[in-house]
Amino acid sequence: MIIGEVHILPSDKTPEIFLNPEGTIRIKGRGLSINKNHINDQILEWIDMYLCNPAEITYVSISFEYLNSHSTTTLFSILKKITQVILKSKKLKIIWYYEEDDEDILERGEYIASALNIPIEFLMTQKSPE
Repeated sequence: MIIGEVHILPSDKTPEIFLNPEGTIRIKGRGLSINKNHINDQILEWIDMYLCNPAEITYVSISFEYLNSHSTTTLFSILKKITQVILKSKKLKIIWYYEEDDEDILERGEYIASALNIPIEFLMTQKSPE
């Protein structure tokens, strides 16, 4: 089964999502949605197909400027599913970017890492100019 690249553009409530079958997943932007949408299903279906033949190393890059509880739950589901690459004897590298004074985003990442028992590398970035 051959899967293609998926690029979902951001909106004012949803992040930009880039899914590449060569092992790159990027999620960046704002997580403000308050209900389940077809994009979440599309991402989970893509991951199911990706898991049939994952890359040797899967890189996941996460960078949120805002993340509400519903979007955190959605992100949790996505990361829980992608961690299955480890069961296929592949490597998983997750990098979670957060702005230097954004404790909320950092804490949500730490919670997800702890709840899923997965290593996440946390990298502080400079606050973007308003």
